[in-house]
Amino acid sequence: MPKADGKTVAILATDGFEEVELTSPKEALENAGATVTIVSLESGEIEAHQHREKGKKVKVDKTLDDVKAEDFDALLVPGGLFNPDALRVEQKARDFASAFFAQAKPVFSICHGPQLLISAGLVEGRKMTGFKAIQQDLANAGAVVTDEEVVVDKGLVTSRDPGDLDAFNKKIVEELCEGKHEAQKQSVVA
Repeated sequence: MPKADGKTVAILATDGFEEVELTSPKEALENAGATVTIVSLESGEIEAHQHREKGKKVKVDKTLDDVKAEDFDALLVPGGLFNPDALRVEQKARDFASAFFAQAKPVFSICHGPQLLISAGLVEGRKMTGFKAIQQDLANAGAVVTDEEVVVDKGLVTSRDPGDLDAFNKKIVEELCEGKHEAQKQSVVA
């Protein structure tokens, strides 16, 4: 497995994230040597969901007010029903995600997570996947949607659901180690 020593990843999440879609990639990234920072809208803790049941709470390391994309090598947006929905209406969250694309940095998103990328106007022309219920939303926003366990497009890594985590985790570590993808900038609307 490639080593990600010295690499930093922001996980952008808020209440209602799917627990395993944050904890499993976080563990894979840390096991590869990366430093992971939980970024949220507010300080304190955020509460996970395990499908529709409440899950464990995770400590927020930094708020969006405390960070900028320049501080990190990559961004991870987990899914869950409520997490992406809450993030996508926040301009700071959309701007944060957009900055990673503008800086040609890898972005990883699973399940409903790509909804944030849709709202930030970042998916047009990109090959992607997501949870079955949002695949039409991705297509309507101009993404080239495919129903595969993991899709990699110029530094953008997407997967459908927790069943895809093994493939997703392997690819996010690989893309983090590869570094910047200049073609990632194409998604940013000038």
